Amino acid sequence: MNCAILVAAGRSTRMGEGIDKLWLELAGRPVLAHTWATWDKLPSVHQIILVTREETWSACEALARRCGFSKPFQLVAGGLRRQDSVWNGLQACSPAVEYVAVQDAARPCTHPALIQACFEAARRTGAAVAAQPMVDTIKESIDGRFVSRTLDRSRLWAVQTPQTFRTETLRRALAEVRRRNLEITDDTAACELIGQPVELVVHPAANPKLTRPEDLPYLEWLLQRSRTEPVGTQG
Repeated sequence: MNCAILVAAGRSTRMGEGIDKLWLELAGRPVLAHTWATWDKLPSVHQIILVTREETWSACEALARRCGFSKPFQLVAGGLRRQDSVWNGLQACSPAVEYVAVQDAARPCTHPALIQACFEAARRTGAAVAAQPMVDTIKESIDGRFVSRTLDRSRLWAVQTPQTFRTETLRRALAEVRRRNLEITDDTAACELIGQPVELVVHPAANPKLTRPEDLPYLEWLLQRSRTEPVGTQG
């Protein structure tokens, strides 16, 4: 049994004051609806946990009815940090869940084939993450003003979501983060703490995250294009 944890509890601080990016309309639907719909349609996913702020729960329930989502879902309160939200979502997973995928709700264009590939990699390795090799030259700066050194981009990867795990592996990894009182920015960092290998999963389709206002036109274009192109042609 597979479960998806959709992380939707952030405050969208980089979008501007008072803006909840997940409820912005793109291609005729809120961003959250596009992300949720992808996971709702996947036969390999059996449970959806939506981790969000409690004040949005009634709106989320109304959205599920309006969009006709059919897969069982549960609303869970978010935590102070992303890692706390994922932990809360993990506690709500059915005991029958063997594999869990953590997805940014602000990634509305994730291709179903990428999700499936991440589940397959997690079954092989125990943990997997959607990723892309870095193509830009990467500089390190110590003071934020001047270049300190150039990093070898051939060894660098930008990781995204989904991040997919054996359920017990993720539980053990996040428990270690909590035991050490650490702060992490993604769940694969927790796996590194316990020595769990994480397989990189590459897919040609774009998988951007809505972070800033300037991301909106590109996401709108991708979502509109996905309506007219056959599955598997997006790249």
